[in-house]
Amino acid sequence: MPPSDLERIAAMGDPYLLIRAATERLSIAQQEVTELARLRRRVIQELHAQGVSYAQIAEQAGLSRGRIHQIKHTGPAPEGAFLGVGTVTVVTPLRLDPERNRPVVALDDMRSGKRLEDLARSFGLTVASDNVSVDGQIDLNRPGLLVICGPRMAEAMRTAYDTDPVIRWERDDLGWLLRDTRTGVAYRSGSQVDPPQPTDSAYLGRLPRPDGKGTFLAIAGIHPNGSLGVVDLLASEIATIWGQVGDKRFSTAVAVEYDPATGEPVRTQLASPLYRHEND
Repeated sequence: MPPSDLERIAAMGDPYLLIRAATERLSIAQQEVTELARLRRRVIQELHAQGVSYAQIAEQAGLSRGRIHQIKHTGPAPEGAFLGVGTVTVVTPLRLDPERNRPVVALDDMRSGKRLEDLARSFGLTVASDNVSVDGQIDLNRPGLLVICGPRMAEAMRTAYDTDPVIRWERDDLGWLLRDTRTGVAYRSGSQVDPPQPTDSAYLGRLPRPDGKGTFLAIAGIHPNGSLGVVDLLASEIATIWGQVGDKRFSTAVAVEYDPATGEPVRTQLASPLYRHEND
């Protein structure tokens, strides 16, 4: 029988290698504990929603009814799986600072990225960050990606958005817009109307990776205010959205109203249905 991870690490002769290996294994173990707790809580909620009483769940699971209640109301929330499992990476675009001639993350993109990171951490996920390069380079063939980037900033994102069978990015004389191909409705930014309004439209969806080995979450406003609005919507409505689309491919348009002085969203809501893509 092969040695366990504990036995293998304990047998290491190099103390520094042992510390490193133990730290890495602890990180993996902590992620596993978090996801097992999330899975257990989700199954209890699903069984109860199907009409199974907590007493019946407790009896069949070999736990006390009080313990079932405790699990139901504590630990990582099941809807956190909408963002990913284990480790997620929040990606924001770099832009060129013309004065300093160096790549920077714009303040609005930074706000969206930071709030999405905070939301992911609130569900017990481990969070990393990355950037789309100034010239639009991004590797989408990685697990756990949460990408805040529109089609203008990266060719790879344009190609990914083109796989969406329902919500499409288009461009006309007024600028970028989102179009619902089922209804023909166009969603625009308030800056494109006369007089201008402090509103924006944004995309939220889960799209296939180019290598076909998974999906990633895509967020993009016509302007950065829209992206920030999507993150705001997720912070308040992620359980509802998770309940409708789970971890499957989907897309929707989001309407955002923001404070013109601060750029902060004051009202966000789904502008289109949540479209599941399985049958497209």
